[in-house]
Amino acid sequence: MSTDAEAAQRKVVNRLKRARGQLDAVISAAERGAPCREVVTQLAAVTHALNRAGFVVISTAMEECLGGPGQTDGPTKEELEKLFLSLA
Repeated sequence: MSTDAEAAQRKVVNRLKRARGQLDAVISAAERGAPCREVVTQLAAVTHALNRAGFVVISTAMEECLGGPGQTDGPTKEELEKLFLSLA
């Protein structure tokens, strides 16, 4: 794994850990009957963190795929487009 790919992987893992912490906060807020605004705010933070992690994964795949001519093991343009749309 290249240094760039390792850095991207660390970034994804950090974002996912942050999302896990935010999800714990959502669950806690819901369990204690917190106001709707607080629950929704925390839920939006979780969603944003997960989306950002997904975008990092996809952009890393794009960089690897577009790394040079003749690379055939990466995702196709259509597959990348479908992945991006799945996060929308």
